[in-house]
Amino acid sequence: MNEIMAVWAEWIRPSAGLPTVQWSILMAVAAAAGHLLQRHVGLPKVVGYSLVGALAGLGGFTGAVWPLQGTALFLLELGVSVVLFEAGGRISLRWFRHNPMVLLQSVAESTLTALLVYYALRWFDVRPVVAEAVALVAMAASPAVLSRVIMDTRASGPVTERAMVLATLSTLYAFTLVSARTGVINRGEQSMTETLFPVLVVLGVSFVVGAFLALALRMALRVMSPTSENTSMLLISLLTAATALAAHFGGSAPLAALLCGMLLKQLNPRPWTWPRQLGIAASMLMLLMFVLVSVVAAKADWNPAVAGLVGAVVLARAAAKIIGVSAANWGSGTNWKQAIYTGCAMSPMSSVALLLVSQFVATLPELGPRIASIALPAILLMEVVGAIITTFAIYRAGESSRQRAAEPLPGGSPPTVQAPGAFAPPFAAPGDTRG
Repeated sequence: MNEIMAVWAEWIRPSAGLPTVQWSILMAVAAAAGHLLQRHVGLPKVVGYSLVGALAGLGGFTGAVWPLQGTALFLLELGVSVVLFEAGGRISLRWFRHNPMVLLQSVAESTLTALLVYYALRWFDVRPVVAEAVALVAMAASPAVLSRVIMDTRASGPVTERAMVLATLSTLYAFTLVSARTGVINRGEQSMTETLFPVLVVLGVSFVVGAFLALALRMALRVMSPTSENTSMLLISLLTAATALAAHFGGSAPLAALLCGMLLKQLNPRPWTWPRQLGIAASMLMLLMFVLVSVVAAKADWNPAVAGLVGAVVLARAAAKIIGVSAANWGSGTNWKQAIYTGCAMSPMSSVALLLVSQFVATLPELGPRIASIALPAILLMEVVGAIITTFAIYRAGESSRQRAAEPLPGGSPPTVQAPGAFAPPFAAPGDTRG
């Protein structure tokens, strides 16, 4: 592919630069692949996006470099910030007051994930610092992949909502701990106070940035309609500014966006549907983000020697998510089958994990490549396989409206006529609508 790009560059001189043309064509191919894969196979579009990006990365696509920097890093942070803002806007703190077991489930699965992944890597004699970094990255599920799967399957129900909330909270923990850890990881032995202080700084700065952003949006909503395209442009512009400034002051831009969404939900508790204009802009940003993640992950040094480590990380993480959610399920309002499906739905890893790995690589120039050699293949694997597992869990829980539309009506009547492509994937269990 490098030879083809070199020949292409000799005779084409686009005004916006050759990388712009390359990325535009790659995104067009990814969008078509995602649509065709969902239409004819029933898998979520994100699988097609990721497969196209992975093939491009393995083929030597030159439009992305690792470690991420400059525009690519900013766009990835902005995409994650938009996803986490939307995810944070779905979380009502009043819910935790009435159902505190959800918080216990969140803490249990995140803590167990970090511990199991860490000790699984230590069992393979991986250095403690490397094992710790990969374990912290593995904590975070992917709200981006989960939200796209929910959209494609038109899912709603206790498993869907619980998985989204737990994935968002695990991301909050991971960003806080990784941002704090990378700030002190080169300082050697530290006391408990010195260890906790960076965590408080990251949370405090991110909270302040998120609070200012939430107040600005709240004031805007007093004089602007939520369905106005101007409100959409205002929101994107403010998120862009917050993404550019949060890290400069010692916080985390995605974490600030997440906290902003949560605060705005408390200030404006009524349901707020994003206008269509913002939905299209966010969808384009999500497409770019998924393709970028898979391209970068596929371009990593694929070493057969780390295949066992990647397998250990994936298996330990999957077991921890399911066990953690199930162990704290008593009194949380769901049955044990729904808890298992919720744990399965939290399997994807994607852009959040890639951002966390890039922080470690930038902080640890010597050990960063070793961390990336384990984490990047795991991210690529779980971006594709995790989306499939999540889709399977949603259909087995009976929470997809596409599945319900495909089921026969009582008395043997034929199912409702659906739009082309609106059918359950072949692994969905017809008639199985129980958790």
